[in-house]
Amino acid sequence: MDLSIKDYSLTPADVPVFEPKLVSDARKNELKEEIRELLRKQDAVLVAHYYVDGDIQDLASETGGCVSDSLEMARFGCNHSASTLIVSGVRFMGETAKILSPDKRVLMPTLEAECSLDLGCPPDEFAKFCDANPDRTVVVYANTSVEVKALSDWVVTSSVGLKIVEHLAADGEKILWAPDKHLGHYIQTQTQADMLLWSGACVVHEEFKYRALVDLKKVYPDAGLLVHPESPAAVIEEADCVGSTSQIVRAAGELDYDTFIVATDRGLFHQLRKMQPNKRFIEAPTAGDGAMCRSCAHCPWMAMNELETLRDSLLSLDNEILVDEETAMRALKPLQRMLDFPVN
Repeated sequence: MDLSIKDYSLTPADVPVFEPKLVSDARKNELKEEIRELLRKQDAVLVAHYYVDGDIQDLASETGGCVSDSLEMARFGCNHSASTLIVSGVRFMGETAKILSPDKRVLMPTLEAECSLDLGCPPDEFAKFCDANPDRTVVVYANTSVEVKALSDWVVTSSVGLKIVEHLAADGEKILWAPDKHLGHYIQTQTQADMLLWSGACVVHEEFKYRALVDLKKVYPDAGLLVHPESPAAVIEEADCVGSTSQIVRAAGELDYDTFIVATDRGLFHQLRKMQPNKRFIEAPTAGDGAMCRSCAHCPWMAMNELETLRDSLLSLDNEILVDEETAMRALKPLQRMLDFPVN
């Protein structure tokens, strides 16, 4: 890892404090019924990320939509026949849906839902980074803007990034990677690829703490550890499984543990507990009140996805994702490379 590269990780002051509204069960049911009717009226399908509110995840499943990681969200939206996609997640996910489905209307519950990795990779600065390293193949994580994707040769998600970089390294290619330094370091370690890393980080995964994790494992010595690769290297090294959200969900069913400590956004616990009701899932430690983040174990931007804002977006048809057509066409090429890459 080249530590001389400027650190683009966000500080706590850059992260919003967001408190979801308290909603009664009766009101939730009313909102869900309104949303079901609006989805039918608007010829829309709901695509939700694992990290958003559990009620929205359930509604997506119940209405024929999709609950998944960002890769499968992209595939699902592109292949679905609905003329309108409503993407419950963060902005880059909505942009990706629009790039892949330019003729569809793409809505989000809120356009304020950002991603610290996206914000930590400004397109102008990244273009300079690429220009300074013209001999490298540019591989960017999906958690980036359409403008950054348009500068890349490949776009990857955490579920396929390792295999794609392994493939490129086998062909002798040198990699310029952005933006997550922890995911990049993990892939570099696993593949031994020649990688130059942008220095960004996720405000949630950055805060998982090795020493506190070791202490927690003493309390639960028989627990398995599931870790997202955006986490720091010391945390990853302790893991029984390192993987994307979908890979963590799968591992929770396949590994022979009754209890798991999980180092990723707590939004994933909704699906983990639904799919493995007889197993126990414990949040990996972020050092609690002493942590540096304002979002420990849950992304504040993901939390902005609420039933009421989802309903309002379908009513007003506001919060539409629009992308520059020329930029989107350039971003489509590296995205399509990922979608076409054989992962099995």
